[in-house]
Amino acid sequence: MPQPLPELTDHLGYRIRQVSNHVSHAFARKLAARGVTVAEWALLRMLYGQPPLPPSQLATRMGMTRGAITRLADRLIGKGLLLRAPSVEDGRAQTLGLTESATAFVPELAGLADRNEAECFAHLSPAERQTLRDLLERTVARLGITGAAVE
Repeated sequence: MPQPLPELTDHLGYRIRQVSNHVSHAFARKLAARGVTVAEWALLRMLYGQPPLPPSQLATRMGMTRGAITRLADRLIGKGLLLRAPSVEDGRAQTLGLTESATAFVPELAGLADRNEAECFAHLSPAERQTLRDLLERTVARLGITGAAVE
């Protein structure tokens, strides 16, 4: 007779993934309706209110390869949301920055993120949401997670 095993739902990681999948997919659908992916949103949000940054810095901040950032940037340039320009410090290097239309668009997308969070976590009190945020932030710090959650 096989040894009894815990149920999948007994594992905290399973429950976290279950909630994460739901929250992420709901948000991805909202963004898709506006013509943007989650990864594109993360890059746009990272650049919002910032001076243009080199792709290498964005790759480090987002936990992605420089090639992945370049592909993401190419898509956003094609959508008229990102500009690639020579670096002010080193004309051989390039920087990425938001277009005017992206600067106006990012707050709209941030509103979608806020609404998605409200829809998914409305059953929790503000104190419970803060406790959950604190617990997750402690776990992120303990595990040394630095990249953006884009997948």
